[in-house]
Amino acid sequence: MASSRTPVSTYRLQLTAEFTFDHAAAVVPYLAHLGVTHLYCSPWLESAPGSQHGYDVVDHSRVDTARGGQEGLDRLVAACHTEGLGIVLDVVPNHMSVAHERLNAAWWSLLREGSGSPYASWFDVDWSKGPLLLPVLGKPLAESLDELSLREDRIVYHEHEFPVAPGTLVEGDVVKTLAEQHYRLAFWRCSDELSYRRFFDVTTLAALRVELPAVFDATHALILQQVHDGLVDGLRIDHPDGLADPEGYLARLSERAPGTWVVAEKILEPGEALPAWCGAGTTGYDSLQQVMGLFVDPAGQQVLDDLWDGPSYDEVVEASKRLVLEQVLVAEVDRLVDVALPALEGFDVSRHGLRAAAIEVLVAFDVYRAYLGPSGPADANARAQVEAAVARAQVALPHRAREAALVGRLALAELECPEFVTRFQQTCGPVMAKGVEDTAFYRYVPLSALCEVGGDPSVFGTAVAEFHAWCTAQQEHWPLSMTTLSTHDTKRSEDVRARLVLLSQRPRTWLEAVSRWTAQVTERLDQATEQLVWQTLVGAWPLSADRAVAYLEKATREAKSHTSWTDPDQHYDARVASFVRGILADRALCEDLAAFVEDLAPAWRLTALAQKLVQLTMPGVADTYQGTEFTDLSLVDPDNRRPVDFARRAALLEDADSSVDADKLRVVSSCLRLRRARPEWFVEGSSYQPIEAGPDALAFGRSGQVITVVPLRAAQGIPGGTVALPDGEWQDALCGERWSGRVEVRDLLRDFGVSLLVRR
Repeated sequence: MASSRTPVSTYRLQLTAEFTFDHAAAVVPYLAHLGVTHLYCSPWLESAPGSQHGYDVVDHSRVDTARGGQEGLDRLVAACHTEGLGIVLDVVPNHMSVAHERLNAAWWSLLREGSGSPYASWFDVDWSKGPLLLPVLGKPLAESLDELSLREDRIVYHEHEFPVAPGTLVEGDVVKTLAEQHYRLAFWRCSDELSYRRFFDVTTLAALRVELPAVFDATHALILQQVHDGLVDGLRIDHPDGLADPEGYLARLSERAPGTWVVAEKILEPGEALPAWCGAGTTGYDSLQQVMGLFVDPAGQQVLDDLWDGPSYDEVVEASKRLVLEQVLVAEVDRLVDVALPALEGFDVSRHGLRAAAIEVLVAFDVYRAYLGPSGPADANARAQVEAAVARAQVALPHRAREAALVGRLALAELECPEFVTRFQQTCGPVMAKGVEDTAFYRYVPLSALCEVGGDPSVFGTAVAEFHAWCTAQQEHWPLSMTTLSTHDTKRSEDVRARLVLLSQRPRTWLEAVSRWTAQVTERLDQATEQLVWQTLVGAWPLSADRAVAYLEKATREAKSHTSWTDPDQHYDARVASFVRGILADRALCEDLAAFVEDLAPAWRLTALAQKLVQLTMPGVADTYQGTEFTDLSLVDPDNRRPVDFARRAALLEDADSSVDADKLRVVSSCLRLRRARPEWFVEGSSYQPIEAGPDALAFGRSGQVITVVPLRAAQGIPGGTVALPDGEWQDALCGERWSGRVEVRDLLRDFGVSLLVRR
């Protein structure tokens, strides 16, 4: 239920050592003037040195020193309260950083004392495999000995320090000392032998067992105290699907912080329903997909697919997930099989056969998690998800059909192995994240805007009726869920996507342009990378060669087709960089690119404004990512964490001009101020009314007091159709025009391009 502390809108700030609590406090008056009700902060607990995101916590008992410490936080809170803003905090329950061993007291104790450590229960370690493997060495141990030294009570390797167990130090002999420890140092490529659970494939982020009350209490004490003291009003929970018991975790959080607004970073695949216990809702990737899809023209799909002329999305996803399972998440698969085998002693199944079947079922599993109780029985939805994956696996690998069926029975708790039930679910998420988000989305790019978190690029567009149905359901079931268009994790900013979706509206123009540009380059790359290059340059234009090269290096390494982070192909990386720099050094080609972008400019402006207006007025708590109240042409992180010029934004908010930036700022500030003044029109207790607006426009009402009208195919001209306004007089908050009765859509949109009507 909404309370006086429940957000109506949020504004996300990325806190770093360069943008501290005091920097954030200086921005608060501007945010209040903008109309925000809550400041939404990235994690602020003590994190690893140099952290740019805060997801690598090393100490849960302290506020991060580099970001300003407790005193800096107190000043930020005071500034927010002076301006009437609340605060939402991003919380990381799933893992903590072990990159700087000595800074993490719990991890240091675990390394020093092994399973006898008072912190042993914090981490998910399989001690049956012997000493804890630490893959930190640049070379195999035998080749690294001259880089290891003994210093007081620890072993030192470059920036790494490792404790020595009591009574095991052999003076002057690193090898003998190492042999007596509860851990063993190994080459970084040996991560497939890991015996501790990690976050996805990041070995420096060790998973936490917050399902244990003592661990929950220790890691949440400070945050809960901040909630109780009124410093924090809402919580955003990072990656709950990685937890052993997400439902139990959120229930415990609710019990300890009753009435607090809590949203979960839950990635929903198309058609997947959010579990009823999931707090106030999601962090908004589902709303992002719904909004963006409105502006994608299905009629353009065939031309873009023909230009792509590559494998289907399903084929790309299958290959990507299989690669991740066989090369990246080897330790996770092995542990799953190790857990399962004792429960299958009477089934005459080999380890090899079971492992192959488990991989096939995980490849076929198409959501981040099925919510299964370790003792069963599974609910109908979870059962259907597991059974569907098993059936697909049996078709793909018929000679392992029996083993696949056993994997399904284990997952559904039909065979006695509770640990398998939990670990199966904890493995599904990393497979989706690394296989789909971080591999397939960089390999399959007929229209790269669709390759966004929670998306399915094979789903080409959102019908207006579908959008209305989705919003109606959200208003009924999840009125306080977050909505967003850009986050710190999106692959592209909302404005880059707004430009790229126009390619679906003018596909033949795009086909001609790519053919023309390709003919002008002398160097060539593989087809997928070239497609990504052209779309990146158009979507983020203008951008420097350095930005473009940095993005393409990350994109191609994530794709893992020709190069990767673990096995970089320097020759291929250089070819990509040369290809991009060659384009951006070609004056005639750049003039052609600029002309193409300029031709899209009017439609791009309308689309950027339209999607923002829709997001800020649809059901839910509206989030704005830092800086995106202006035009923002950022790409994936770290590009989207560049400094924001708040002084310029504050100045323009006071004295708006006719720039595109000013237009977007007007939409954002008008919506946020209206939401703050009349929250009952937008969140819990409000209503949503679909309104007919013709085939090329979208219109909907909120609580009978506000109407949103936007064009959907801006690249194809002014939309026709009419809107029958409810009785009374309506005034456009964006341009001041007054309307009543039945109005032509083209007239409503004539002055500003999008319309926010408020009942007078």
